[in-house]
Formats: sequence, C-alpha cells, structure tokens
Amino acid sequence: MQIKVSQQLPKDKINTFFIKQWGSPEMVISSGVFDCTTLEGYAVLNKNSEIIGYISYVITDSECEIISLDSIEEGKGIGTALIQAVEHMAKERSCQKIKLITTNDNLHALKFYQKRGYCLSALLKGAVDRARERKPEIPQLGNDGIPIRDEILLSKWLI
Repeated sequence: MQIKVSQQLPKDKINTFFIKQWGSPEMVISSGVFDCTTLEGYAVLNKNSEIIGYISYVITDSECEIISLDSIEEGKGIGTALIQAVEHMAKERSCQKIKLITTNDNLHALKFYQKRGYCLSALLKGAVDRARERKPEIPQLGNDGIPIRDEILLSKWLI
C-alpha cells in the first residue's frame, strides 16, 4: 500500500477525488468550513496512481481534527492505514488528542472509529441542518435511509 503526503500530489487530483466523493472539496461541519484541497493529509494510491483513500486534518494548539476520511475500497485496511498515519504524525507534533465529526446516519464510521479507540464525546443536535444553509447539496437522507440531522463528535487521547 502506497501512502503519500498530500503535498506530494497535484491539487487538481485531490480536487477531482473530492468532487467525485462529495460533490466539492468543501467540508462544512460545526467546527468550520474547510477546503480539503488546502489541508494537510495523506492519500493511498493504487498501482495506477489513482487515489483510493484520503484523509485530511487540521492541527490547532495540541489537538488534531480529522476533517475527512474516505476509502474507495472497503475492507482492505486503507482507512486504518490512513488513521494510523495521522495518529503517528499527531504524536510527533505533540498533539494530546485527535477528534473528528461524523453524522448520525454513518453507523459504519461509528463502528470503525470506536474499534480504533475513539470515544463518543458529544452530540451536536441539528448541526447538519445548519450546515445545509451553507452547502445545500448535503443530502437529507443518508445511509440506510436515515435522515441526516446531527453530528457526533468522537475523540481519542494520545497521552
């Protein structure tokens, strides 16, 4: 598995990946509005040099916040490798905690992160409804037909 630092990739390649996955590179969550093409991150490339996994993050003071994590090919360890890369980097940069936000419909993500030591930290009721004011293309229904309304904050202490 080939992992590259985001700065090693052309921005247009990252942009194309986010447009395909999310409709745009802009992530609107309760902690802010982020252009994922400008954030630090890591990518997993396949043998054709196509992005098949990507993680982006920001560091503020002693906290690292994962803004996005996508894996095109499930069950191959791509997401785990990307999380481990960020955790390793965060420890090197003296971060005390990693946090992230997912939506109430994303049961797959809730399982994935909790298996890797992340704990539920907060429920942000109505956060997705507010995000739609900025990014109306956020769908009303998510995984398994669950209405997307709320954000769930997960965190993991590194110390």
